[in-house]
Amino acid sequence: MARTPGRGGSRGRTHPPDHHYVDFAHQRAFTGRPFLAHDAPGCGETFCEDVSTISIPFLVETAQAVLDHAGIRRFHLIGHSMGGLTGLLLAHQEPDRVLSFVDIEGNVAPEDCFLSRQILTHPSDDDAGFFDDFVERARRSSTTSSALYAASLRHKVRPGAVRGIFESMVDLSDHGDLMPKLAEIPRSGHWPMYANPVAMWERIAGFVRRSEAR
Repeated sequence: MARTPGRGGSRGRTHPPDHHYVDFAHQRAFTGRPFLAHDAPGCGETFCEDVSTISIPFLVETAQAVLDHAGIRRFHLIGHSMGGLTGLLLAHQEPDRVLSFVDIEGNVAPEDCFLSRQILTHPSDDDAGFFDDFVERARRSSTTSSALYAASLRHKVRPGAVRGIFESMVDLSDHGDLMPKLAEIPRSGHWPMYANPVAMWERIAGFVRRSEAR
């Protein structure tokens, strides 16, 4: 199974670690399955000469390069938020390689893009200032698990990488021909891996089993 990283997408070696997919290793349904994760450029332990050039298409190319470098031909694909949108474009570009695709809150419709759209609703020429304000708004938000998401964001994302990613996410969500939502994880909001991980992993495991039975 391959993961396309979400906003703040690191593999868990940052401090505090990214817990989005740590539970994968403890899910009996996935015993024996390898799991490939990488840091998004501009996040985690990556180095990028010019983080302002990072966008969703750039993240798709990065994922393709990582998969090719690892020698992985076919794979189950999972992505959350930014990673869901990245994974969706990857699946469209390489449908013969993707065995199944799980898109968790992947900004597939304009209303999903409530975080990234802040690049337009709260404009600023100061990347660091915008990022600080973004983190503070997320920390104070009443949205389920938003404060938990905000707690480690500064440790995972370089402020200069945010603008290009957010602008491309808004553009794709507003104008891209993206798929509709197909399932809902109850009582979870935008971060089901925090708010309702048991239901999320059960739904994913069932979907993977059904895809392999076809």
